Amino acid sequence: MIITYTVTPILSISVSWVTEITHVEEPHLFVDEQRFGPYRFWHHKHFFREIENGIEVQDLIHYALPLGPLGRVINELLVKHELAKIFNYRHDVLIEMFGKPPAND
Repeated sequence: MIITYTVTPILSISVSWVTEITHVEEPHLFVDEQRFGPYRFWHHKHFFREIENGIEVQDLIHYALPLGPLGRVINELLVKHELAKIFNYRHDVLIEMFGKPPAND
């Protein structure tokens, strides 16, 4: 499956981002990889695990920005914080929609 997005990663500049779902192991995981877009490299594994009273969602992301050393500085100053905000938002929405999982004792 190919998915096309429009994202605004920096300074409200719109960029086309094309990812491909490259691997699926239902119901445990799927992988999306960038084909075209703002990253030099993007590989994102989504893991799903059944737990008591629900499903646990975990992500493993490997990415790199273009522009060599400048890209690493941009990552430290902007991108890694924006990615954290995106995944924290998703976490909050999932909790809001499905409720907080029970604490592990």
